[in-house]
Amino acid sequence: MAGIYIHIPFCKSRCIYCGFYSTTLLERRDPYIESLCREMELRSEVWSPRSFSTVYLGGGTPSQLTLSQLEKLFRHLLYIYKVEENAEVTIECNPDDITQEFADGLRALPVNRVSMGVQTFNDTRLRFLCRRHTSSQVTTAVKRLREAGIDNLSIDLMFGFPNETLADWEEDLSKAVALQVEHLSAYSLMYEEGTPLYNIIRCRSKDEMEKEEELSVQMYDMLIDKLEAAGYEHYEISNFAKSDPRRCFRSRHNGSYWQGIPYLGLGAAAHSYDINTRQWNVSDIQQYMDGILRGEVPAEKEVLTDELRYNDTVTTVLRTRKGIPLDILSGKYQTYLLRQARKHIDQGLLAIDDGRIALTRKGLFVSDSIMSDLMYV
Repeated sequence: MAGIYIHIPFCKSRCIYCGFYSTTLLERRDPYIESLCREMELRSEVWSPRSFSTVYLGGGTPSQLTLSQLEKLFRHLLYIYKVEENAEVTIECNPDDITQEFADGLRALPVNRVSMGVQTFNDTRLRFLCRRHTSSQVTTAVKRLREAGIDNLSIDLMFGFPNETLADWEEDLSKAVALQVEHLSAYSLMYEEGTPLYNIIRCRSKDEMEKEEELSVQMYDMLIDKLEAAGYEHYEISNFAKSDPRRCFRSRHNGSYWQGIPYLGLGAAAHSYDINTRQWNVSDIQQYMDGILRGEVPAEKEVLTDELRYNDTVTTVLRTRKGIPLDILSGKYQTYLLRQARKHIDQGLLAIDDGRIALTRKGLFVSDSIMSDLMYV
């Protein structure tokens, strides 16, 4: 079992994080698709396994590709590789890209899951994020996707906007639940130093920042309570799947990252993992296409040592609610993990049960600092 991730770096929005407009990249969609198809051929000569149980088109915004470009991409993919009959095939989309034509066109593709970047149902906050869509377009997009036969739909939400209240967030959650989507991911808005977004809040006092962090914790607690009450399983720090005894709606592709399953990354900036090594393609699109044109994949690779494997386990497996099975670690790293975890166990942030160490409800919101403490350095 393995997965394929295909990176489509095109969009028409200004990124609130880096301030970069990428509309000019749309002119390079055709040559980029050609490069992806060629990389499939190049990687097929050295990649094993050749059979895939998940395919994920992410970005960027894959829905900025035309239907003919998507058809070409999938046609080549299915010619080069074996994609299992019951594979999960996901495409990320923006709500405003889901025109009637696009939705209808999905019927001709092997796509059976759509992940849509909703972020918020408040139009003022959408404008703050420089998103192209409006809240009303989300409802329309969901309706069109359902009519097109998509019965596995995921949406992304954000919380922790400047001046957002707990009541605002509750309204977003209520609207999300009303859509009856099968999967939901939610993330706290991050303020990365050096970005335009960070400049908006950098003058705030320490007291203001502490109050905002406390509010974010309350929002995260509300997220868990509201979605679990609505019948969603909280199976990973940021991810919730509709509980259904007949079918599992957890993201199978993302699960491969958290379970150490090999995945092949295609495209600029895409990462690959084959158990023994990790590889990442160059992020510069032109440099990527130039390399592929020369018949080589411009990438860096590292061999995974026992230490790197342990650290990968901490940063991936611990994200899941089941946590890390202690018996997958050698004696050296099991001893190290338990020693580093002791203070967090004492504080009620981690717990050991049935041979697994996992984040508690209290520890979920501070998971990054816990993982940092557990890393082998």
